[in-house]
Amino acid sequence: MKRSEAREQAFILIFERSFKEESIDEIIEEAQIGRNLQVDDYAYDLAKQVCDNLPWLDQVISSQSKKWKLNRMSRVALSILRMSLWEIDHVDTVPVGASINEAVELAKKYGNEDDFSFVNGLLGAYVRGQRPGQEDTAAPEDPAPQAEAPAPQEEAPAPREEAPAPQEEASAAQQPDPAPAAP
Repeated sequence: MKRSEAREQAFILIFERSFKEESIDEIIEEAQIGRNLQVDDYAYDLAKQVCDNLPWLDQVISSQSKKWKLNRMSRVALSILRMSLWEIDHVDTVPVGASINEAVELAKKYGNEDDFSFVNGLLGAYVRGQRPGQEDTAAPEDPAPQAEAPAPQEEAPAPREEAPAPQEEASAAQQPDPAPAAP
């Protein structure tokens, strides 16, 4: 199974979990009986890790979404955001851009007409500004493999000072324009 297919399968499990207070294992067991579903290992691991870390994921989503509360977001968008955020921060074998692109494609396929742009915007904002060095959005300790955090920066360099203007330019700027020459 391709990684994108496994990711889609994980999304479906996470989405289904949003309607039930059952574990991923119980959802998979029911799906295997009712639909003869064969769950990919990556899909299972991703769905399980996402569902085991919903409080942290929802905190991150809430902090990034300025206008929408979680209960007003579509379940499709919320499930996709949860999954992609987990991949971005905890699955070091998936490039950030690939995770965002796959999330947008899933939102286009399963969501309403606004979901894909919302998903893209929230994930993009998270990656651009909120991900590095944020202690209040730090993931809980877990046994899952984690992406390496960026190395802490040493003391920030002092701001550059403006170089003084060369003396000739400064004195020329203060002198009045010469009178036009007579014919």
